[in-house]
Amino acid sequence: MARPSKPGKRTFGEVSKLPSGRYRARYTGPDQLRHSAPQTFDTKLDADGWLALRRADVMREEWTPPVTPGLRFGAYSRLWLAERELKPRTRQHYADILDRHLVEFNEVPLRRITPNMVSAWFAGLDTGPTMRAHTYSLLRTVLNTALAHDLIAANPCRVRGAGMSRPAHKPRPATLPELEIMVTAMPERYRVMVLLAAWGALRYGELAALRRNDISPDGATVHVRRGVVRVGRQIQEGTPKSAAGVRDVAVPPHLTAAVRAHLDEHAAQPGPDGLLFPSPTGGFLSPETLYRYWHPARDAAGRPDLRFHDLRHTGAVLAAATGATLAELMARLGHSTPGAAMRYQHAAAGRDVIIAARLSELVVAAANCHDRRGD
Repeated sequence: MARPSKPGKRTFGEVSKLPSGRYRARYTGPDQLRHSAPQTFDTKLDADGWLALRRADVMREEWTPPVTPGLRFGAYSRLWLAERELKPRTRQHYADILDRHLVEFNEVPLRRITPNMVSAWFAGLDTGPTMRAHTYSLLRTVLNTALAHDLIAANPCRVRGAGMSRPAHKPRPATLPELEIMVTAMPERYRVMVLLAAWGALRYGELAALRRNDISPDGATVHVRRGVVRVGRQIQEGTPKSAAGVRDVAVPPHLTAAVRAHLDEHAAQPGPDGLLFPSPTGGFLSPETLYRYWHPARDAAGRPDLRFHDLRHTGAVLAAATGATLAELMARLGHSTPGAAMRYQHAAAGRDVIIAARLSELVVAAANCHDRRGD
């Protein structure tokens, strides 16, 4: 939410600081309508300067209404994207959506995009359910910014539930016997990677970015400080997915010896910054290279449906099954909101059937014991 700057001696317009750190300038014109600058500003001084020029136009009676009614979606969306502070992969994702799925709005003036137009476009959008939701959400977000800048009177995105999608893939956690088979089927230099993905619930990007100094000397803690993502054809290193992703993950005691052995035998790159799981050529391990080994390993366990990322789901369910609280799950998984962590608690709640069955076993055992005493 934008925060108006302190007015001081200002008598014309207002400057607000946006969550992005940039500044928005607005004023009420002689036409008694609210007008916003067509762009945001790096500094408050720049925003003040823009307002001063508009005030001078009014004072000289040279003011004319801004030519914003004809501002087209294509030009505005590119300006919107340029001003956002985004991770490289997110920026590329948004640019791809604008280029592939929102092009039919490019030449339409913002104020002429109607709810009926949006509904008809969404009904004919030929993508998978996840991309449909992402595309609609991006259109709605861009137009929300236009609304905040007074470029449109209302947001025309009103298709109920369009920004939500049900995942096409519902992961089924790996069992412990399946996990053992998969680990054994992997090359030795990547076995600990699978173990940390499953028991530590780490993401592929976090694992691929791990360095020797990210592991405590006793092998009991993984310090997650970075992550890698594919942007185009390149793998880039950056911060984790969110601020909550920067965390320390405790390694289950039964794995610490394997982690220490990996450091001694398979983390061949020397020095504290040596990668823990480098590719065969020495750089970051790409998903394609990992899948070359992972797919045969999951097939060996009879789980061709199991994606590598599903190991994180396995680890999350295992952690939830220990009775971890929601806050503890969020901290371990690096989640900034409770929604995702709650899914794993729900999955672990299925153990209640097992608990009920074991309670019945206690009754049977007690009855058998009573019968033996009677004999």
